[in-house]
Amino acid sequence: MTYAHIEEFKVRDYECDLQGIVNNAVYQNYLEHARHEFLLSKGVDFAALAAQGLNLVVVRAELDYRRPLKSGDAFYVATHFAMQDRVRFQFQQVIHRRADDVICLNALIVGTGMTNSGRPRVPKDLVALLGQ
Repeated sequence: MTYAHIEEFKVRDYECDLQGIVNNAVYQNYLEHARHEFLLSKGVDFAALAAQGLNLVVVRAELDYRRPLKSGDAFYVATHFAMQDRVRFQFQQVIHRRADDVICLNALIVGTGMTNSGRPRVPKDLVALLGQ
């Protein structure tokens, strides 16, 4: 698969649990930050969309943990965007440890756009921007 965006990271000490590995919930933060950076790289400002009355929200998250990351590990999150149907989009994301390029996590994040009236909507111009 070709990825639309790659975001680089390094594990910080405070992200690790007593076992010395990254806490499972922290991976969600990595994935979210990578998605936001992907949006910015496509000229989409997440906060500006919200101010205009369109909130991009996660409706489902599937995470498959494969290998642990430890303090100091350099890694990257690769992100691919696709529409799932008329009102849902998905991000396939993979976390790779830099030292050996091993896959540490596979994720499928499904989202939609919600208007202030509570209706799901993903504008075609947004899809066009993200699909470039």
